[in-house]
Amino acid sequence: MSTDGQRGTQRLHCLVTGATGYIGGRLVPELLDAGHRVRCLARSPGKLRDHTWAGYVETVQGDVTDAESVAAGMRGIDVAYYLVHALGSGTGFEDTDRRAARIFAEQAHAAGVRRIVYLGGLTPEGVPEQSLSPHLRSRAEVGRIFLDAPVPAAVLRAAVVIGSGSASFEMLRYLTERLPVMVTPSWVHTRTQPIGVRDVLRYLVGCATLPGDVDRAFDIGGPDVLTYREMMRRYAAVAGLRPRVIVPVPMLTPRLSSHWVGLVTPVPAAIARPLTESLRHEVVCREHDIARYVPDLPGRPLPFDEALALALRRVREAQVVTRWSSAAVPGAPSDPLPTDPDWAGGSLYQDERQLSVDAPRDALWKVIEGIGGDNGWYSFPLAWAVRGWLDRFVGGVGLRRGRRDAERLRVGDSLDFWRVEEIEPGRLLRLRAEMRLPGLAWLEMYAETDADGGTRYRQRALFHPRGLLGHAYWWSVSPFHAVVFGGMARNITQAAAKGMSARGPSAHSTRIRLPRRDRRVRQ
Repeated sequence: MSTDGQRGTQRLHCLVTGATGYIGGRLVPELLDAGHRVRCLARSPGKLRDHTWAGYVETVQGDVTDAESVAAGMRGIDVAYYLVHALGSGTGFEDTDRRAARIFAEQAHAAGVRRIVYLGGLTPEGVPEQSLSPHLRSRAEVGRIFLDAPVPAAVLRAAVVIGSGSASFEMLRYLTERLPVMVTPSWVHTRTQPIGVRDVLRYLVGCATLPGDVDRAFDIGGPDVLTYREMMRRYAAVAGLRPRVIVPVPMLTPRLSSHWVGLVTPVPAAIARPLTESLRHEVVCREHDIARYVPDLPGRPLPFDEALALALRRVREAQVVTRWSSAAVPGAPSDPLPTDPDWAGGSLYQDERQLSVDAPRDALWKVIEGIGGDNGWYSFPLAWAVRGWLDRFVGGVGLRRGRRDAERLRVGDSLDFWRVEEIEPGRLLRLRAEMRLPGLAWLEMYAETDADGGTRYRQRALFHPRGLLGHAYWWSVSPFHAVVFGGMARNITQAAAKGMSARGPSAHSTRIRLPRRDRRVRQ
């Protein structure tokens, strides 16, 4: 990774918010490669520690809704990137977005920041703002707040972003791959102008060195203007699938279609709804003025089919750097595991199991780190599937988020309906539940050495109930723990003893993934 500025003509100090998210996690290494210094403002800095670029950046803890922490993050900054939003966080998300943007603009001005760069949404021409979806309306308002502020701003407006792991790409991918015959909402006929994530990142980096008098919005998009129906058909062609039969049904409203998307794809309804609502209106670029300041390269912006092919290749080679689920799910619990088993917060139920393993510790750890996603959970698959279906039914994330990488995990990764809260390579994997529960839950898996020098597997499931319903929930499911958690412990140790791993054959999965190369990937 280049950090000496050979490729950059101006070495700037950049603040990146949203570095734990999809775009922010990819922007940081691009800024470093351009020769800039980077500081990340994150609510949970620990989620950034396992990124390959973590040792090259400064990380500070803070929240964009907290003026004091934003002020601390802004000190000495030249360019501040605002890449956060309250998508799907509830009915008050517009107020949250508005308040956070104002705090950010005020503190940038107070700190003498030279530029704010914001990635927002492309809005339709001639449509009153009150008629837009709440998601698009809020993003437009945030852009306006920055443009009205004293600090010069570059507001980039994009429609559908195509890249491995993006929510828009995952939605398109799963709808097309899983449904050879589709009954679709009327918005499949709406025209949009997708853009590859590579080009989004190129424009974001280029905005750092815009002339000081540039204070405006830019529409950014690829060279193709397509309906969603055309996008699905072209995806099928690029992916080598049979042509899809698409039957539009006008009565499928955005609300209904978001639930339909939630059932078919890994994207939960809470996130799918803003995306589908944004497709009601035509969103096509009205200008391409960004090219005056960030010149187009040969073959860039990427055509839609090429952006698709690159994204698919990254998925198939297990080289997805960030995913839409990299950021925490709105409304999901974020409390860390209490360090004291007799937590003052109340009861903490535990199910603990230990087994000796006839295998080296590294073999056991390989199985532990490879758990979930296509590799399964090593016990009673139907029980896990039913729990995932129930979670989706009540608006949760379910099991379909899978894994970012088939073999490697890092803090902050989503893993089906869990999130990696802590990982100590070779020893501990702690997962925090993000399914809908009347309480907080964690699952810990340890690879240890026993007193005789042998290998021991230790597993703990912990649950902190919320109210009477939480206690009732624990006691209602505890009879099944012997099957689910006991079976998991036995099967994990057996898999380790047989030399199985995420890449090897097993009773729960026969899918083989290509090895992940340890290098930064831009798509």
